[in-house]
Amino acid sequence: MKKNLLLYILIVGVFTFLIWFLIDRGKDMKPKADNNIPATIVNNSSKGFGFKISHLDPKAITKLTQEYNGKEGLDVQTYFRNDSIFFKSVVPQTIIKGPEKSSSLSLTSKESVWQQFKQNMENPLSLLLLQIIVILAISRMFGVMVTWIGQPSVVGEIFAGIFLGPSIVGYFFPEFSITLFPQTSLKTLQFLSQIGLAFFMFIVGMELDLEKLKNKAKNAVIISHASIIVPFFLGVLLATGMYEEFAPAHVSFLAFALFMGIAMSITAFPVLARIIQERGLTKTPLGAMAITCAAADDVTAWCILAVVIAIVKAGGILSALFTIGLAVIFVLFMLRVVGPWIKRISTTVVEKEKISKSVVAIAFFILLMSAYVAELIGIHALFGAFLAGVIMPHNIKFKNLLAGKIEDVSLLLLLPIFFAFTGLRTHIEMLNQGHLWGTCMMIIAVAVAGKFGGSALSAKLVGQSWKDSLSIGALMNTRGLMELIVLNIGLDLKILSPAIFSMMVLMALATTFMTGPSLSLINFVSKKLGELKAKRSSTVEK
Repeated sequence: MKKNLLLYILIVGVFTFLIWFLIDRGKDMKPKADNNIPATIVNNSSKGFGFKISHLDPKAITKLTQEYNGKEGLDVQTYFRNDSIFFKSVVPQTIIKGPEKSSSLSLTSKESVWQQFKQNMENPLSLLLLQIIVILAISRMFGVMVTWIGQPSVVGEIFAGIFLGPSIVGYFFPEFSITLFPQTSLKTLQFLSQIGLAFFMFIVGMELDLEKLKNKAKNAVIISHASIIVPFFLGVLLATGMYEEFAPAHVSFLAFALFMGIAMSITAFPVLARIIQERGLTKTPLGAMAITCAAADDVTAWCILAVVIAIVKAGGILSALFTIGLAVIFVLFMLRVVGPWIKRISTTVVEKEKISKSVVAIAFFILLMSAYVAELIGIHALFGAFLAGVIMPHNIKFKNLLAGKIEDVSLLLLLPIFFAFTGLRTHIEMLNQGHLWGTCMMIIAVAVAGKFGGSALSAKLVGQSWKDSLSIGALMNTRGLMELIVLNIGLDLKILSPAIFSMMVLMALATTFMTGPSLSLINFVSKKLGELKAKRSSTVEK
């Protein structure tokens, strides 16, 4: 035990010092004034062509507008969409002289019906319902497709989001994409997705049992915290090389480096739990260790994220300390006051084996109030939703009864909207130069080395076999939905540029996709080595 404690202090201490050293060295760095990616042609036809500008640079917009408007016979139409501006140059229609027919009364019956139908389609409610229908249909289709190749359905839902965004549908069918997802409708989708995420984080919090973590936390905490501190260090190190070229203007190195670090450190606890369940590892020592490590990782990472958000939003050290102080008081109040109160209510529910509408209403009230207070303090509403789930009683009957009221709506209806909204903000088409794809590959390599390598080596150091250590590394490398949540927070706070956001989304997708094949490869190699060892032993005996 003393050896493991010294090992834990050594790992955390050394990497904490290295992270501080890198941040201290980079505090005087400045991002380049103009790090825009060149305009990208996205459509070409006999009628005209279009192009996108990645960052809303007024100078570039003015220059391009003047250039193309100055050409004879062309007229530039501008569409605002996501974090970009889409220009569409079209040949104006020939003006036909004659009496004007502007009155709707002069329309034929057929034209009136079509006009009315078109207006109904453009109605905000009709448009939102159509968007949800398309999102759910595409998400289910991609989810079923990836399950055929042994991947969790969340991978397909992430693919579906990217497919619906400007990277594929928006690139090849820009006018259809703008019609289906106009800029004015994206705020509504964002709010729906945030509500879905709040419910989801509430469920994730309910799945964590702090008492079990205390009992099993010895080696698991060492592995978990090593799997955070090592990739966090590598993320900060990566930020020192990327800050000047890729950071948005007016973003400090501290904010950029901290977000790159936390983005490299996240593990998707729900996806990991689903993979363990699907592979029948739930009751094995490996499965129990991986689940415990991921749970400890989730708690720690979300606490670190709350601190990072507080530092970024506060701007100054005193403001950040004040925010962190309020957050600590809020957490203690939820754990010591609200938690025991809801636990007393749950006793009655378990005895009756039926959850009343009043209890569900109380749970929803705690969820929404906790999210609201967290947002008010400045540590993000999702942390509050997560904390509300953590304080819920961990009696199996109560948890199952309450989760059943929320889970289906959250996972099947609202989360696909979040994936689609993330896809609408992902611009893979912006990575149109070789060095950008090189940077993306470097991000993926660093993410895998930090999370997979840090988890596997720390597991080996605390006494796990090589097979179990590598398996834990592969499972902890799963990022999935949790990574996308962090990235969207970074983009909303304007810490990550659209280009970096897109690269990190691809990293989340790649690391989640590789988990299943990595486990299969580790099991295959371990089995072959076992057979080879047994064969050698039998040969020696003969």
